[in-house]
Amino acid sequence: MRTSYLARAVMAALIGSAIAGTAHAEIKNYEFQLVQPTIKTGADRIVTVRLVDKTSGKAIPDAVIFASRLDMAPDGMQEMVTKVTPMPGTEPGTYRFKANFSMAGRWQLSLGAKVQGETGTVENKLVVTAEK
Repeated sequence: MRTSYLARAVMAALIGSAIAGTAHAEIKNYEFQLVQPTIKTGADRIVTVRLVDKTSGKAIPDAVIFASRLDMAPDGMQEMVTKVTPMPGTEPGTYRFKANFSMAGRWQLSLGAKVQGETGTVENKLVVTAEK
């Protein structure tokens, strides 16, 4: 009898730890980070961001980015908007965008994304500095 009880207790502990190990992070634990905060002015420049889980530091692949906007809001010119074109990432968890940085200054990249298996939306505003 004792062996049966002990075996069930061990099995319950293993199942509990397996379930806890697959638990998802909260959506607030995810954020986009710029790979390089500065870029040269000009057409067809590539901005790369990484989506990370802030608790583990791991990059998160396969997010669905459904909103992107690039404007000069940090310099008080939010009406200065440019088109953002998604590009394939070069490694898991990175997301690239092609845009025209027509003038030097601070550009705000606003992103909205869904993370697989999570409810809610990751939303970040990142500042890219365009230099001549």
